[in-house]
Order: sequence, then C-alpha cells, then structure tokens
Amino acid sequence: MLDVQTAAHPHVTRREDYRPPDWLVPEIALDFDLDPAATRVKATLHVIRESAHDEPIRLDGGGQVPITVMVDGTPINDWRIEDETLVIPLSGSAHTIETEVEVAPERNTQLMGLYASGGNLCTQCEAEGFRRITFFPDRPDVLSRYKVRMTADKARFPVLLANGDPVDSGTLGDGRHWAEWHDPFPKPCYLFAMVAGDLVANRATFVTGSGREVALGIWVRAGDLSKTDHALEALKTAMAWDERVYGREYDLDVFNIVAVDDFNFGAMENKGLNIFNSRYVLADPDTATDYDFDAIAAVVAHEYFHNWSGNRVTCRDWFQLSLKEGFTVFRDQSFSADQGSAAVKRIEDVRGLRAAQFPEDAGPLAHPIRPDAYQEISNFYTATIYNKGAEVIRMMATMLGPKRFRAATDLYFERFDGTAATCEDFVACMEEAGGIDLGQFRLWYSQAGTPRVTASIEHDAGSGRAVLTLSQRTLPTPGEPDKAPMVLPLRLKLFGAETAKPIGPEQLVILTGAEERISFETVTQRPVLSINRGFSAPVIVETDRTAADLAFLSAHDDDPFARYEAMQQLMLDTLVAGANQGRANHQAVIDAIVNTLDDPQLDRAFVAEAVLLPSESFIGDQMPVVDPEAIFTAREALRRDIGHALDARWRAEYDAASATRFEYSPLAKGLRRLRTVALGYIAANGGDEAAALAFAQFEAADNMTDRQGALTTLVNGASDRRIAALDIFYNRYSDNALVLDKWFSTQALSPRDDTLATVQELAGHRDFTLANPNRARALVGAFSVNQRAFHSGNGAGYRFVTDQLIALDKLNPQTAAKLIPPLGRWRRFDAARGDLMRAELERIVGTPGLSKDMFEQASKSLEG
Repeated sequence: MLDVQTAAHPHVTRREDYRPPDWLVPEIALDFDLDPAATRVKATLHVIRESAHDEPIRLDGGGQVPITVMVDGTPINDWRIEDETLVIPLSGSAHTIETEVEVAPERNTQLMGLYASGGNLCTQCEAEGFRRITFFPDRPDVLSRYKVRMTADKARFPVLLANGDPVDSGTLGDGRHWAEWHDPFPKPCYLFAMVAGDLVANRATFVTGSGREVALGIWVRAGDLSKTDHALEALKTAMAWDERVYGREYDLDVFNIVAVDDFNFGAMENKGLNIFNSRYVLADPDTATDYDFDAIAAVVAHEYFHNWSGNRVTCRDWFQLSLKEGFTVFRDQSFSADQGSAAVKRIEDVRGLRAAQFPEDAGPLAHPIRPDAYQEISNFYTATIYNKGAEVIRMMATMLGPKRFRAATDLYFERFDGTAATCEDFVACMEEAGGIDLGQFRLWYSQAGTPRVTASIEHDAGSGRAVLTLSQRTLPTPGEPDKAPMVLPLRLKLFGAETAKPIGPEQLVILTGAEERISFETVTQRPVLSINRGFSAPVIVETDRTAADLAFLSAHDDDPFARYEAMQQLMLDTLVAGANQGRANHQAVIDAIVNTLDDPQLDRAFVAEAVLLPSESFIGDQMPVVDPEAIFTAREALRRDIGHALDARWRAEYDAASATRFEYSPLAKGLRRLRTVALGYIAANGGDEAAALAFAQFEAADNMTDRQGALTTLVNGASDRRIAALDIFYNRYSDNALVLDKWFSTQALSPRDDTLATVQELAGHRDFTLANPNRARALVGAFSVNQRAFHSGNGAGYRFVTDQLIALDKLNPQTAAKLIPPLGRWRRFDAARGDLMRAELERIVGTPGLSKDMFEQASKSLEG
C-alpha cells in the first residue's frame, strides 16, 4: 500500500518511453515448496544481455522475503533492493541467477501472485502478479520456457498442476509428493500458472484436425463435478470452431481449466492451464440462468482462443493490451453468434457496449484503445480496451470481407508466432493481406471518444433523386480537445415508405471526412433510411427520422439489428420526452410492440429483446442532465401503459412460453426470455394477481432462469410475497455461493424506495464479505449501477458505496478501483448530486494508505 503522500505523486508509465529489455531470460526453472503460511520459491534464471550496455539486471518483486541470491552457482552480497526491485550487477553477457524467496499465500488478499482460495493454492499473474511470486523482469516482452517442480503435502494438496505438459511425479517419505511440468513454448511471465489442491476432474479427449489427441480436464471441488459438463462441451466446441474458422490448432497434449471461488477477473488464459472464476465454470439448470450458461460458453471460448491471440502471439507491452483482448473478444462474440441467434447476440453485445463503454468514452476516464500512459495497468482492463477494441477489429473485418480478413489473420499468426507484437503489427497485416490503406483508420487506436454521426436525407420526387448527408463529430475528452474525423464503415439501405420494399441493395459507405453527400437515383417514393445496420461502426447516430419512420422500420427493416434499433430509438424518444415534460404519448410504442408480437417470422428471443424498454441509465445518457427520478417515473408510466393496453396479449405470450420443460436450446431460451419479459409487463399493470402469478412461477420453476425472473418481479414489487420468496430462495441456496450472489444482487438492483436501507442491512449480513470479489460486486457493484437508488437525492447511496470501497481497497485494490466509475460521472447530474459525488471522490483521494489503483481512478475522476 502507498501512503497518501506517495499516492499523490505516483510513477507514470508512458508508451513513448518504451525500450526493449536490457536482459532476456530464455529459460527459467521454478521449484515450489508449497505451504499456505510460508511457501519457499527457488528460481533459476538463465539470462542473456541484450545488446551492448552496462546496465545491471533488474528483477521486479512485490512483498516476498528474499533469502538467497546466487550468480553462476556462487552466493553474492552486492545485490540490493530498490522499491522492491532486486538489482544485481553483472559483468558478462550470460549468467545463471538463482534466488530463493518466501511468500505467504494465505495472507494475500489482493489475489495477485500466489494465494489461497477455498483451501487450495492458485496463481493470478496478469498483469503484474508474477513479481509477487519470485524476482523476475515482469514485462510481457520477456519470453521464457518454463520448467516447474512443486512439492506439497499429499493429503492436503493431492493435485499439482502447472503450465504445459506433465513430465514426472512421485511421492516422498514424509507424506509429501511432487510433480514436474514443462511448457515448451516461450511465454511471458503473466501467463504463468500453478494450482495445488484437493480437486477432481471432468475429463474428455479432443482430436485435433491433424489427428493429435488432447487430454481435457475441468478441475473443481468434488461437490461441483456435476456442474461442469456444459463448460467441457463448450471447450470442445470452441476448439473445433477455432480450427474451422481461423485454422488454429491446439499445440499441447493437455488443456486444463481450474475453477476457483476467489478471483478478481472472469478467467485467465494461462498457457495450457486456464484459471477461472467459478461463476464461469459451474452450471446446471437449478443454479444457473440461461445468461450464465451463455456466459460460461463465451468465456471458455474466449480464454481458449487466447492460446493463439494472446499466448502464441503476445503483447510487446501493456499499452498493446487491446491487441490480444479486443481481437479475442471479437473472436468469442463471433463464436457465440454461431451457436444461437446471431441477431440477439449482436443486440446483447451492443447493449453491453452502450452500458459500459459509451459512458467511459464520455467521462473523465476516457482513453483510446491503445493508451498513452498509466499509473496502474490493472485500471486499463476496461470496456474500451475489450469491447471497443472488438468493435475496431469488427470494422476492419467488415471493410476487408471474410476471405481477406481470414488471409490477414493467417498472416498475423504466422509472422508473429512466438513473439511479442504491437497493435501496429496487427493493422499492418490487415493492410498487406487485405490490400487496403488503413492509415487514417489507425486513429481508432490513438483517439478517445465516441463519434456522433448525423444523417439526413432529402428526396426530390420529381427527379427521383435522394441525397443523403452524413456528418461526424467527436466531443472533447480529457487531454484531447480537438478531434480528427474517423473512418466509419456504415452499412445502410433505403426502404420505400409506400411499398415497404428495399430501394436497391445494402451499401457499405466508408465515411472519412467531416461531411459527405451520397446521391441515389430513380427513387420514386419517399425513402426511409436504415443506417448503421448490424451496428457496423461503434457510433451514436442522430437522424431526422420521425416516430412514424421508426415505427415503420421496426416493422419492415430486413436487418434484425436495425429493426431492433428502430424500436429502441422510438422508445428512447418517448421516454426522454416523458422525463422532460412529465408525460408523453405512448401509443406509437404500443402499436410497434403489437406489430413485433404479431410477426410470425421473428424468433421469440429477438421479440423479447425488441419489446424490452431501454434501461434507466441508457435513457439518462440521452439527456443533457440526468434526472433519475424523472426517468424512473417516465419509464414506469410507459411500462404500466404497455402492460395495461396489452394485458391479454402478455398473458397469452406468458402462457405459450410456459408449457415447456427445461432444455438449453436457442428456441427454449427465447421462450423463457419472452416469458420473463411478459411477466414484467403483467406486473407493471398492477394488482396482486400479478404477484400471485410470479410467486406460483417461482415455486414451480424447474430452472434458475424462471425462478430468478419470478424473484426479480416480486422483489421489485410491493407484495408481501417478496419477503417469502427471498426467504425461500436464501434457505434453498444458502450453501451455494454463486447463487447467493444472485440473492444479493437482485435486492441491490431493485428500484424500490427502500433499496438503500435494504442494501445497508445486507452489508451486515453474515454471508456478506468484501474479501470475495464476486460478493463485493454482487452487492456494492450492483447497487452502484442502480440509477434510482444510488442517486437518491440525499447522497446516502454515495456515502455507502464510498465506505465500502475504502474498506475494500485495504483488502483488494484492483476490485475496489473497478467500482469507482459510477461516482466519476458526477458532471452528468444536477449540481446538488454532482457536489455530493465529488465530495465522496475527494474523501477517497484523501484516505491515508490509499492504493495507487484507487488513487488513479478517483483522482482522474475529479480532474477529467
């Protein structure tokens, strides 16, 4: 931890200061004597001086106790520690360095390095956790081949796993045993992994395209074994998909996944030994929702795909983080789209982008997908790096087309296999194989902010000419007051207002200037514009389309995403008018919903997404000043009117979706999703009958999707049945940490007047702990995105979250820092709320002993 004086002047790492490593470490051998209280780590590093210089070798450290340091087999005394870095003067060009250190896994609450979780020992090294295990040049451009030996008590830690393939194992006479693993592929230290524990495996075999057999294992506690089949099937499906779509074959004899309860991230792609947050491994119908099943498949695929886009080709430095993360998110999104409804998947991806990344781009923490500087790299594991980074890859794929994009990725993998590459290397491969100039497109890597595209169309019925005018602008972001025009690939199409038929084929327009005009000939009827189809560019589109135009597109557009988008825009316009004026005409939205429900060509999953109202936070994003109460009131009024006007229809949809038993298929998922949406509208119409219906569903449900959907409906309402349902849910699942997280988050997300009081009480619940990141996110994180409750006018919500973050920072700075952004949006709200939020950020910055993770996030939120 840093004291406040140190935090006030933190070290800033800048991309422009990058220089290659002075020393390389082509080989490393690690010997672990494992014990939760005191683990001894012996490291043998074969080091080579890189280029002509006289610099000593600097090995990063973090919290370990050094015991011995040897060079070429001889103990030395002229080493020194500078800011936890081990500095060793060396005169020759190649040496062998041996160190022995001691670490304390059970006291490692930061969950970085080697730590204890649920009685097991595991590691997390990305981004800079390896330095907490042993002294090493902890940077991604130092690639090494690893040999690992682990010794541990056999009864306590019967399973010993590491990267690569197993080599040998044996028992010792004192009740201990050992195992050796070798990884033949050079990798950066952030990909190192090791697990020791009492675990069992769900095993399978995958045969690669070249005929090699790969032994697969999903390792969990014995009681969780039955919940691993879905993850194992997802892994096999992902391996086959990557071979088919990208030509990438797995390269080791073993691929293992280990589930742990205490984890800062979703999962980690360590070479051959992926370590996962248990929420992205464990699933069965009784404990996991359809969303959980889908997320598990996506995350399993994501981490597996990293074997090539991240491991075989890694990052030169952490400024290139989106090189592996943006590309791999794009790959996992494409995989998920192929497994079910591509349209629904695209809707979900864009909704997530708008919920997390657009506000980031519009706030004090805005940064490009390749940042220029950071104080703490863990703060740049952001929606911009991941989600916007994926959209940037998607734009290149759109401009190149499938064949040229595949050729470009083949070139990238072949050219940079076994090396640490840059974003520029990736883009250059796109240019070379795609035959395209991406000079201006590179601005996406260096310029922050979300472009806004204005589109208007003029039609001259006499001449049959239509002219589309497109313009773009990007608002200033911290440190970037002036923005250059971006390259925006916009898929668009015109429809005839009279015939509802397309006027010509879809076009891909590449907008490169501040303004461009596009002419269409022989347009004999008024055209209606469908733009940014498939969300081909991550932009905000502003058009002069009327409510009638939007309703028309929501009924007739042949691009599913554009159809959904038209409905959402119609709803947004209505809701913003209601929030601003106190009342709006809801009939156009109701009629559009009827048209959507009546269309037999639409699958139920798409219908459920299309008829769902935008979130309160997204409505607020459309307003100059966010008014949480006005937004809540306007949204509830529209929900109530939709529920009342279409009550019979919602009940029919509800009943039609209720006659099926659980199965995990696109059709069944769509029916369950629509059933939950219909139940919500029935409840919005009011009356105790809706609560009775929800409670009956809650009790009779044969799956968690239906059960939690009913619970959410009850928790958000006023019926006394909500208390009974919460008690039943808790008693049924009190021994299941992942399901109990749902119990906490469902209450934290409720729009009820008493949610803050409920959350404050839950913070003192015997099952609440800040030490577990999942539980902290389930209560504190969920409450902070509950727009109405968090932004209650007296500031009590801000004080509660700040108290929790300050306490969490002392345990786990990474998790705490990631929960600051809702406070950082203080400029978007009225002056009274803004002052209260700013005061809490100042309280965080002034806290003694604040971590640099928290300081960077809070101070930037104040200054940006």
